[in-house]
Amino acid sequence: MLIPAPLVKGNTVAIVSTARKISKSEIQFAINWLNNLGYKVLLGKTIGLEHNQFAGTDIERARDFQSVLNNNDVKAIWCARGGYGTVRIIDLLDFSGLINQPKWIVGYSDVTVLHSHINNLGVATIHAAMPLDIESASAEAKKTLKNALRGNFTSVEFPIAKENKKGTAIGEAVGGNLSILYSLCGSSSAIDTKNKILFLEDLDEYYYHIDRMLQNLARNGMFENLKGLVIGGMTSMHDNAISFGESIEDIIMKVTEGYDYPVVFNAPFGHIKDNRAVIFGKKVRLHLGSDKIFIEY
Repeated sequence: MLIPAPLVKGNTVAIVSTARKISKSEIQFAINWLNNLGYKVLLGKTIGLEHNQFAGTDIERARDFQSVLNNNDVKAIWCARGGYGTVRIIDLLDFSGLINQPKWIVGYSDVTVLHSHINNLGVATIHAAMPLDIESASAEAKKTLKNALRGNFTSVEFPIAKENKKGTAIGEAVGGNLSILYSLCGSSSAIDTKNKILFLEDLDEYYYHIDRMLQNLARNGMFENLKGLVIGGMTSMHDNAISFGESIEDIIMKVTEGYDYPVVFNAPFGHIKDNRAVIFGKKVRLHLGSDKIFIEY
């Protein structure tokens, strides 16, 4: 796996939107934050661009991303926000330059399309807070992103949940938003989970649909050869009038029963304020201690 070079002061970070529209004023804090870290900021043409709910047409968003991807002065690309739309442009992009000169691609949620596709190409990415929400992110979320960009991959520790399945595992971290990974099944961007530690999170879903998506991943063999499973924020979940009758923990434990790898819950990543940076494509050690869980690089 290719690991992009650490950023140093004076490097340029590009901010673009691959999905929903966004204004410059909405990301002013992020611009100032990068400047305070010593980085230059290049705003893509998609910032402020509108086409229905998108930050420009598919062609405009693809051209903007390709432009900063091809720009050798740009050392990291920070996706401005999620929403929906990255899958509409993924097949319009040429990643050959990224393979020759890796640079950090940063984001989460809908940006999972990029994580999965680029990790399959052999380049690591950063799953982390985005310009739209970096202001409200926790101090640890900001710190871990800052450190990741600098090549200092900060280990994460968090309290043990009673539902965890204990164990220790070592493998490359992969994953992201469950709904996006589900939507990529059968495509060239589908996630490769063999011998990996899979990170999953989601937002605003019904329990039955979480089960449906996990059943799909299971039928695609994505839980068979895992080294470990890490569940982050399962935020603002819903139930029907007639209850599904199982919690998120119940659903996940059932779909992974029979496997002996560790399964942990309540990890600090996803659609939560404490969305700490995770390096997808980097080998990590997942360990459950007596009272804490450790994810170490």
